[in-house]
Amino acid sequence: MVLAGSESGILCTANEVALATVRTLARCVPPAVPAIGFLSGGLSELQSSEYLNAINRVPVPRPWHMTFTFGRALQASALKEWNGKDNQIEAGRKAFLHRAKMNSIATTGKYSADLEKQVA
Repeated sequence: MVLAGSESGILCTANEVALATVRTLARCVPPAVPAIGFLSGGLSELQSSEYLNAINRVPVPRPWHMTFTFGRALQASALKEWNGKDNQIEAGRKAFLHRAKMNSIATTGKYSADLEKQVA
């Protein structure tokens, strides 16, 4: 994802990130590449989903499937819920499933913050 560095002091909107990202990819990545997977790069879980969603909503032809390979932004809630406790395993699983579902929806460009209220 193309966004200003964390120390720049510049806050970009999801649409700005999406346009800069798709524009850069269109200039640099051959159409023969089947997919592009994005890392969360220290973004929050919600920012990662929001930016991925915006990228998939940019109204220009994209020959690649845009998906996620998030680490922290996929696991953070699950690890927090589980907290290493046997009696919290199911809560951790539910949190992980929820994040995976939100990011999966973001790959279709149909994610919204309202979906975060859904129970996994």
